[in-house]
Amino acid sequence: MEIRTGQHSQSFTTEVTTKVTADYFLYLPTEYAASDDDWPLVLFLHGAGERGDDLNKVAVHGPPMRVRKGEGEFPFILVSPQCPERDWWTSPLQVATLNALLDDVVATYRVDRQRIYLTGLSMGGFGTFALAAVYPDRFAAIAPVCGGGEPGTAKQIAHIPAWVFHGARDDVVKPERSQEMVDALKAAGADVTFTLYPEANHNSWAETYNNPDLYTWLLRQRMK
Repeated sequence: MEIRTGQHSQSFTTEVTTKVTADYFLYLPTEYAASDDDWPLVLFLHGAGERGDDLNKVAVHGPPMRVRKGEGEFPFILVSPQCPERDWWTSPLQVATLNALLDDVVATYRVDRQRIYLTGLSMGGFGTFALAAVYPDRFAAIAPVCGGGEPGTAKQIAHIPAWVFHGARDDVVKPERSQEMVDALKAAGADVTFTLYPEANHNSWAETYNNPDLYTWLLRQRMK
């Protein structure tokens, strides 16, 4: 090897393996055990207020709350992980963790890989856009609620059907954050629908996740 003195440029390449862990709620439909079929899967990402190490906080909103309250049966597998305190779903570590979690669930349970869906509220809405942008070939549809994203990633996810939700009176995450993503997706040729609730503030997730049309729409989508 040639030895060069002084300051000069170099490059370095290696693989770094990081151990990750995640606590999560897993919901399996009642019919799962009696069937050999593959099932669609919904990955739900909670908001910033539910971070930490108390998993019960994950079930205060959205689909896992509906399961906890016994509000009917879902015809899909539901995976609801918890983000650690002081971290964000959009961080590279959490994006990698969520993808690894999906890998593990898909390997362990009978999952229809053509029907994996992604949704989340607030921080989870941002996480929905971020995770889809890094793994754009993983999801059959996305449904971000009162979140936002990076408009520059729209071309990466333009092939994924999207239904975006926000409250017009949201004073925590401005509705413009969703609007700019919707505009960018439409400019990229995406199949995107935007529901703006005229009277809703930040808790637009309540009306969204109580709407059976959301789940009907999700389950109609298949990867092409």
